[in-house]
This record gives sequence, C-alpha cells and structure tokens, in this order.
Amino acid sequence: MPESNCPLIERIARVLAGAKLSVNADGDNGHAAEEVDRTWREHVNQALAVLHTAREPDEAMAAVGDAGMWRNMVEAAIAQRVD
Repeated sequence: MPESNCPLIERIARVLAGAKLSVNADGDNGHAAEEVDRTWREHVNQALAVLHTAREPDEAMAAVGDAGMWRNMVEAAIAQRVD
C-alpha cells in the first residue's frame, strides 16, 4: 500500500488552505502554492475537526473494512504533531 511521507493533518490543512486561496476553489489566487505553503498551519484546527468527525466509519465504510482499524488509524493521525 502506498504511504505518504506527510502527516494527514498537514495534508488536510493544505487542502483547506488551498480551497480558501485558490481560484480553482473559493479563492482568487491563480498561483496559490506558495501562499498555501505559508498559511496551511492556520488550518490545523479545522483539519483536526475533520479528523475527529471522520473517526467513526459510516455503515458503508464498516461494511467493507475493519471499523476498529479505521478508528485506530484516524486516532493515530490525530495524535501526530505537525511542525
């Protein structure tokens, strides 16, 4: 299975920053990458909120996988620190 070398909290925070800034989403910046690099940390609390919400799998998710493993993986992501 492929693995990311970037913590999930950071990846989610970067997506949220990009959504706010990029012209491809709600923003007006056509070249938002550098600004995302500078501001993603401002979205860590929102990223944590997303992870707290995602801790419990829904019925469709639980039907195709190990719900306990999912919870453990999300809890591990929540416990990670980002610099």
